[in-house]
Amino acid sequence: MNLKSLKIFCDIVSRRSFSRAAEDNGISQSGASQVVGQLESRLGVQLIERSKRPLVPTPEGKTFFDGCRKIIAQYDALEDQVRSCHDEVAGRVRVAAIYSVGLSHMSRYVQEFMSRHPKANVRLEYLHPDRVLESVENGQADVGIVSYPRSTRTIEAEPWREEPMVLVCAPGNPLAARGQLRLTELHGQRMVSFDPDLVIRHEIDRALTAHGAEPVVVMEFDNVETIKRAVEIDAGVSILPEPTLGRELTAGTLAIVRLVDDELVRPLGILRARGKPLTSTASRFVELLRGHAHDTAMDVVAETAGAES
Repeated sequence: MNLKSLKIFCDIVSRRSFSRAAEDNGISQSGASQVVGQLESRLGVQLIERSKRPLVPTPEGKTFFDGCRKIIAQYDALEDQVRSCHDEVAGRVRVAAIYSVGLSHMSRYVQEFMSRHPKANVRLEYLHPDRVLESVENGQADVGIVSYPRSTRTIEAEPWREEPMVLVCAPGNPLAARGQLRLTELHGQRMVSFDPDLVIRHEIDRALTAHGAEPVVVMEFDNVETIKRAVEIDAGVSILPEPTLGRELTAGTLAIVRLVDDELVRPLGILRARGKPLTSTASRFVELLRGHAHDTAMDVVAETAGAES
């Protein structure tokens, strides 16, 4: 039994799939299955309930999984400590971010972190909000970045920054000539919105309802990037976080209009697993993020445009 086998087993349970865990670890699906079979033979118990889809651990497998996660976390922390014995940050940090935050902020911050600590290793992955939470809970990510952060029994959420929301439209849309408008003026407007099950959609709908506005929702998507593409072809207008628009504003493919009667913002937060200390490398990365907590929206737009030009 070795640490690699324990990690593969944990990834199978976390990902609920032999194939996805095998891909994560650079082995074949049959290789991942053999690892579990060898562990089961050694322990004399069944660890994975293979007849169910998605895969779930047996009660014995759940106990083994919880223990293995702690062992892997302790080893990662030890490895990070040894690598950093000479006051050098030389360990690894795994970051999971929702798509819009990743594209707006994280690439620049990773570059800044690596310039300060060239021996560190940063693994950055963009995921759906639910997958960011799962990744932090399951130990696949040390740090998560999400909007509308919320602490749970297993997740500790730290507020990071707030992004102002603006009306977005195609440059040829009649509203593009307006410097500002009131939410009530969106009544009856064609709107490209977020999926109804997302928190950001609830917050936007709440503000519109409070001002007596009922737009006509023509499209719904689960991510900012797809919404922007639909607005670019003038399928409708939308309300989006201003810092996510840097590339489009620079290219002139989208226009923004200020909302004057409601302080709509999207809060962002930093997630970590509750009760699990961060490695020194992950702690340094979080410190860097905190240092950018008070950047203004236009600072972020300028940073994004500069990074993508």
